Amino acid sequence: MKLDTDSLAPIYIQIADWLENEILNEHFKPDEKVFSQYKLAELFNINPATAAKGLNLLSDEGILYTKRGLGKFAAANAREIILNKRRDTTLKEMVVDLAAEARRLGVSEEELLEMVGTAYEKRKGEL
Repeated sequence: MKLDTDSLAPIYIQIADWLENEILNEHFKPDEKVFSQYKLAELFNINPATAAKGLNLLSDEGILYTKRGLGKFAAANAREIILNKRRDTTLKEMVVDLAAEARRLGVSEEELLEMVGTAYEKRKGEL
């Protein structure tokens, strides 16, 4: 597994995003133990402190919880938290940027909605 060292996103954010994707893809089920900071450090060839920072970020958001002496676990509602977070931040930001670009290019609201609808239909079977 590789991280994008050219990305503007810090490594610990990439680790957190990767773990979120693993939870969304149900590779980690609710109340299941996730990789330790040392396992993540080994997988991604990074410093364990960096991996711990990514784990702690997800703990702060309620996506992971700690069982003393056992490690970090996916929260029962982790998937729901991630979906809501991504809907409320990432997706909304993308829509704002898309709408702004459409206006700059002179694309009407109707044209934009048609483009989005077409793209959405094409991608339905891919998820």
